Amino acid sequence: MRIAVVGTGAMGSVYAGLLAEAGNDVWAIDPQVDHIDAIRAFGLRVSGASGDRVVPVHAATDASVVGPVDLVVIATKAHDVHAAAAGALSLVGPATVVLPIQNGLGSVDVVAEVCGPTNVIVGVVGGWGASLPAAGHVHHHGSGSLRLGERSGPVTARVEEIADVWRTAGVVVQTYDDVDQLVWEKLICNVAFSGPCAILGCTIGEIIDDAGAWQVASNCAREAYEVAIASGIDLRIGDPVHYVAEFGAKIPGARPSLLLDVLAGRRCEIDAINGAIPPRARELGLQAHYNEAVSELVRAGERLRLGADREPLVASESF
Repeated sequence: MRIAVVGTGAMGSVYAGLLAEAGNDVWAIDPQVDHIDAIRAFGLRVSGASGDRVVPVHAATDASVVGPVDLVVIATKAHDVHAAAAGALSLVGPATVVLPIQNGLGSVDVVAEVCGPTNVIVGVVGGWGASLPAAGHVHHHGSGSLRLGERSGPVTARVEEIADVWRTAGVVVQTYDDVDQLVWEKLICNVAFSGPCAILGCTIGEIIDDAGAWQVASNCAREAYEVAIASGIDLRIGDPVHYVAEFGAKIPGARPSLLLDVLAGRRCEIDAINGAIPPRARELGLQAHYNEAVSELVRAGERLRLGADREPLVASESF
C-alpha cells in the first residue's frame, strides 16, 4: 500500500517506520528539515520496544511532490490538524482513505471538512510512547494498540483493509461499529490526567496518590462522563471514577503527552482535551467547572512560562 504519514514527530515517525518495515511504500511528510534530510540520507532509525534497525522511508517537507496515495495518516498535534489536512490535499485521490490520529475531540471533523467526509475514517490509539533522540531517529517506548471505525455506521471493507495493513506492521488493531464510544472512553481518561499532570508536572500515579490532585482529576473525568451521557454516547462505563483509577493504575509512571509538550516548550493540546468539555457542557445545560479551571491554568502557564511557540526536535510523546 502507498502511504503518507503527515506529521512525523515522535509518534508519526513510529507509524512511518512500522508501516514501511511491513513492506508498504511509505512517505514521511514533515516541515522539520533536519529530520527529513536525515531520513532521506540515512533512512529512519527505529529503536526501542520493537527493536533497533534502519528502515527505508521516503521523506519530503512538501506533500505536493508525492501525488495521490492509498492511505494518509495525519499524525500532527490537534492544533495543527487543519493546516496539515490542507497541505495534504494533493495526496488525496477518489479512493484515498484519510486517517487522523489525535488526542481529544474535533480533529476528525476538521479533516473531514478539508479532505471530504467520505474519505475519512477514525482512529483511536492507546499505549504508545515515543521520542526523537536525534534527527532521523525515533525511539519506540512501548507496544501500542489502534482502534478503527467509520465516522458513523458499522465497520466497512475499507476499515478492515486498513486494519490489516496495521496488523501486518505488528500493531494490535480492533475495529468497531461505534467510534463515538471509543473516542469518549479515551477522552474521559485524558481529561482526568492530561491537564492535572501538566499543571503539577507529575506522573499519573502521583495524581492518583494525592488526595487533592485526585479530587480534581476524578471530577474532570466525572464531568466528561456526564457530557458524554447527555450527548447520547453509548458508554460501557459504570462508574467513571473507578474507570479512570483502574486505567491510571496500569501506567502509574506515565506522563501524558500534554505534560511532555509543556516540558518541551511546545504548544499543547489542552483545547482538544480538558478544554473541549466546558463548551459542550454549556450546550447541554451542564457545568464543567473542574475542566474549565484546569484548562485556564494550563493556558495561563503556556502564556506565562513558554513564551513563543517552539518545536524542538528532541521530544517525547505518550499516552
